Amino acid sequence: MHAQEKINLYIADRPEWQRQLMVRIRQLIHAANEEIEENWRWNAPHFDHEGIMLGMVGFKNHIAVWFHKGALVNDPKGLFDEDGKEKAKGMRGYKLKEGDPINEKAFLDLVKQAIKVNQSGAKLADAKPARKTLVIPPDLEGCLRKHDDAWRHWERFNYTHKKEYVEWITDAKKEETRKRRIAQALEMIREGAGKEDKYR
Repeated sequence: MHAQEKINLYIADRPEWQRQLMVRIRQLIHAANEEIEENWRWNAPHFDHEGIMLGMVGFKNHIAVWFHKGALVNDPKGLFDEDGKEKAKGMRGYKLKEGDPINEKAFLDLVKQAIKVNQSGAKLADAKPARKTLVIPPDLEGCLRKHDDAWRHWERFNYTHKKEYVEWITDAKKEETRKRRIAQALEMIREGAGKEDKYR
């Protein structure tokens, strides 16, 4: 069965309110560029142009259009849902519930941007913000530098390991708690152990 037929059946099988939204979304996607191809991927409709671009999925209480490189798309009208899990992957979703109107102009703009992103050859890695410089608390650094073995391990730790220790210490509400955590951190770091190693 061709992708187009699978998509037709998929949409026809949805509840009426979802069917109406999906039909219109599909029309708008094709209105953005007549060369957009329909594909069936991960058991859902997909719309591609010079590479993977959009996916459309119907859930129980909403439908979602996933922009696979959404992190590279400018969203001035705030259509994208703030889903932390998908956001971390660089994807962005436009979600619609029953009764929601489609912001057609803004959606069309997002699709056109997604096309340009694919045409440019941009990768999701291009959207990752520069890693924030990690500021080591002076009391922690001073303690570690007094112990060669601890400092040696600290220097070898990756960014994530260091960040876990720094956040643990700076999150302490009381001074005695902070001092206790620094002492505990020193012992763990001297053994080359990451703060969350036991959970990994």
